[in-house]
Amino acid sequence: MILTVTLNAALDITYRVPRLHPHTTHRVTEVAERPGGKGLNVARVLAALGHRTVATGFAGGGTGEALRALLAQETAVTDALVPVGGATRRTVAVVDAGTGDTTQLNEPGPTVSPTEWAAFLGTYRELLGEARAVALCGSLPPGVPVDVYARLTRAAHAAGVPVLLDTSGEPLRRGLAARPDLAKPNADELAALTGSTEPLRAARDARRRGAHAVAASLGADGMLAVTADGAWQATPPRRFAGNPTGAGDSAVAGLLSGLVEELPWPDRLCRAVALSAATVRAPAAGEFDATTYQELLPHVVVTDRPAVA
Repeated sequence: MILTVTLNAALDITYRVPRLHPHTTHRVTEVAERPGGKGLNVARVLAALGHRTVATGFAGGGTGEALRALLAQETAVTDALVPVGGATRRTVAVVDAGTGDTTQLNEPGPTVSPTEWAAFLGTYRELLGEARAVALCGSLPPGVPVDVYARLTRAAHAAGVPVLLDTSGEPLRRGLAARPDLAKPNADELAALTGSTEPLRAARDARRRGAHAVAASLGADGMLAVTADGAWQATPPRRFAGNPTGAGDSAVAGLLSGLVEELPWPDRLCRAVALSAATVRAPAAGEFDATTYQELLPHVVVTDRPAVA
């Protein structure tokens, strides 16, 4: 099975309005609720790709109960979330149906106590015994140590399990030092980490900081990967309008499934880019439009890039 970790899970709420105008009242035409946070979105897409998936992290309060009830309806994802006393956060995406633009509002998440953290570590170590790979995803709730992803990476490696790291800021910087098998920042996160706005140079720099490979999401320009075996950029055949929420998480699912299936790097990138674009066309985060994905997959363009300066 593949294990996903979402320490700051969320109940994702998507509102669709005909047109978003500040300082006015809006009539919502569609509402969708999904279990969310990066790792849960990744788990849902992995399950849709046919992989047995277990999701762990934290859930608590009324919001956490609602999240787990929705997750129970998704029989392909096993719930191994650890209870906490605080309430799971909500994230609200407001989609302008006219332009396709999305406004995102993210709550901070519950404070995790030392006892709750210890309970999670026990669950995580137990789940590693069955895992073929693990994805460490997203922001940290209050009370969780900032070097947590470095700790979880080392624990996974001790169990012989490869790690994909998808986070930002100080947790990313510290996590890289534990040498994850793959880091997946977006272009802005990569620039904040390295100080370079040139993606290829920044990806090389991030790899020198410890990651065995770096795959950087470039938005509409696709994805760039720098590895020990080479560097490639995958680009979709055209741009897509829609809700980008969760597109990066679908890309993570594509990369992680490719790792488990031992696909060549260009094939992993094609899958990640096609899934990401197909997610933009889907109505809610953590889903992808299967028809768009199948149509796009053979048309993603992969080009070689220089792996070293």
